[in-house]
Amino acid sequence: MVVMYEAVLRNGFSIRYDHRDALQGTTRLFFNSAPSSGFVDVPTAEITNVQRIEVPAAAPAPVATSAPTAANVGEIVSSAGTRHQIDPDFLNSVIRAESNFNPGAVSHKGAQGLMQLMPGTANKLGVKNAFEPADNIDGGARYLRELLDLYNGDAAKALAAYNAGPHRVQQYGGVPPYRETHSYVAKVIRDYNRTKLAQHPELKAAAKSTSKTQRSSKKTSTVSAAKAKVPAAEQTATAQPPIPSDKADNAAKAAIQP
Repeated sequence: MVVMYEAVLRNGFSIRYDHRDALQGTTRLFFNSAPSSGFVDVPTAEITNVQRIEVPAAAPAPVATSAPTAANVGEIVSSAGTRHQIDPDFLNSVIRAESNFNPGAVSHKGAQGLMQLMPGTANKLGVKNAFEPADNIDGGARYLRELLDLYNGDAAKALAAYNAGPHRVQQYGGVPPYRETHSYVAKVIRDYNRTKLAQHPELKAAAKSTSKTQRSSKKTSTVSAAKAKVPAAEQTATAQPPIPSDKADNAAKAAIQP
């Protein structure tokens, strides 16, 4: 067994670490004992508790011979999309927004890898190495599938929960009023729509017609907007309509409001 520590944050997330250094108003958490260990800086005031835990000793990680290529990642995404019934294009849009396809990305909050999994979330999903593309993408896709099922295929709510946590979506009855979250939802949906429209130009006219109809019947509440459905992987062989653009527009407007 190996002794580790887990820092519990005010936002409910936790970060598992090997050791830490105290800086001015900041605590640096190191992920392992190696001199070249990755780390994340967390405001000390955000840490509410530290727990000592014992975890099984991990087997030595295989040495990577080369960085994953775009083709490798594309194959992994396609496989994960089929396995978890999510359009691979949607997964690609999430990865682009999360890490811009950098498998070694670590956010200031401690999220790791291509789909930026928090250590606690990765642990619950059974992800052994969040920096290994196949493991990370499978875990992220499985988590997205759970969220899409939870919100009946509503992509905006699922993305908001992926970004801010399901408890925040439940708390606010939809996309929470956080600028970062609204910007994130809009970014993913717009990127996904651009991809689908580029693949199927004939959908542009249909999208414009749908958008016009939605504007003419739009209510004062955005809750009445059409559900944003993500096509399942097995359906993507035929032309699929993009996610209703009002989902991205509403998120983008909220993101720029003071």
